[in-house]
Amino acid sequence: MKVTINDVAAKAGVSIKTVSRVINNEPSVRPVTRKKVMDAVEELHYHPNLAARNLAGTRSYTIAFIYDNPNAYYVIDMQNGILEACKARGYELLIHPSNSKSPDVHKELEDLVEHSKVAGLVLTPPFSETAEVIDTVRKLGVDYVRIVSAEAADKDEDNCIQVNDSSAAYELTRHLLDHGHKRIGFLCGGEEHVSTHGRLDGYKRALRAAGIAAEEGLILKGEYSFDSGVQGAKTLLQSTNPPTAIFASNDEMAAGALFAARLMNIDIPGQLSIVGFEDSPFSRQTWPKLTTAHQPNNEIAKCAAALVLSKARSKGASESGSASKEAGIQRSFTPALVQRDSSGPAPE
Repeated sequence: MKVTINDVAAKAGVSIKTVSRVINNEPSVRPVTRKKVMDAVEELHYHPNLAARNLAGTRSYTIAFIYDNPNAYYVIDMQNGILEACKARGYELLIHPSNSKSPDVHKELEDLVEHSKVAGLVLTPPFSETAEVIDTVRKLGVDYVRIVSAEAADKDEDNCIQVNDSSAAYELTRHLLDHGHKRIGFLCGGEEHVSTHGRLDGYKRALRAAGIAAEEGLILKGEYSFDSGVQGAKTLLQSTNPPTAIFASNDEMAAGALFAARLMNIDIPGQLSIVGFEDSPFSRQTWPKLTTAHQPNNEIAKCAAALVLSKARSKGASESGSASKEAGIQRSFTPALVQRDSSGPAPE
C-alpha cells in the first residue's frame, strides 16, 4: 500500500499541514518537530509527489540548470552537485542545454521560465558571464545564481559562486617556473569564457613576477577541446624556438597537447612538461597523468543550487511573513595545484 502524507502525520504525531511545511522546507517549523517528521518520512519511505506539488500550488519546486559546454565530464559533475542539493531540499532539477550563440537564446529563456514554472536558475559559463543574458533573467523576475570566473563577478552581487581562475593559473605557472622553465606556451580556451582570460592573466602575472616577458608567439587562441589542444601543441612545437612547457587552459586541451607530443616522439616530461586545468577525468586517463589544478565542480554546483534554493525559499517565506536566509554556503573557490607526472625539470 502506498504511504501517504496522512501516514507520516500520524506517525510523527503532527498535523498534515505541519508535514507539508517540513517537506516544503518552510522555515516556520521548530527543529524538534522537523526532526520528528523527517524521521517518520525515512521510516515509512515516504516519497512526496513533487510534480503534483508544482501543479497544485503557486510555488515551484523545480530549478533549471542552464549550460552550453561540450565537456561531458563538466556537465555531469555540475548535474550531480545540483541534484544533491535539490534532493536534500525536496526539489527537482530541469536540465536545459542551450546554444549561447543562438540569436533566439533570450526567447528560449523566457519560454523556459514561463512554461516550466521554475523556482530558480543555475547559470554556468558562458551564460552566467554574458551581460545580455543576465539582463533577460533579471527582467523575468526569477531567482538565479551565476557560477562565474572571479573576474566576471560584481563586488556587490550576492548571487555568484566564484572560481578564482587567475590565482590558480598563477600557481600552475609558478610550478613550471620553479622547475626551471622559462619558455612556457599557453593554449587559450574559447574567448567567450571569462575563465580563459582569467587563466591567461594568472599565467602572465607569474611570468612578470619572475622577470620574464610574455611572448605573444607562445600564446595561441583556441577552444576548450581535445582537437584544439592537438593543433595548438603542434603549432608551438614546430616553431623555430619551441617552448619547454605548455600550459593548456583545461585538461581536455592538455590531453590533446600530450597526444600531439607523442606523435612527434617528444618525451613527457623529459623534453616537454604539460599542465592542464580543472582535474577532470582527462587528467587521470592520460599517460603520464597530468599535472593540473583541482576545480571541485561538484561542490561548486552544490553550493550554487543551495544558494538559489535559499533565495527561492526566502522569497516564499517572506510572502507568508517569515523570511529566512541559509548560511554557510561557500561563495568562492580557488582550484588547487595537483602535481603529477606530466611536469618536471626543464631540459638542459
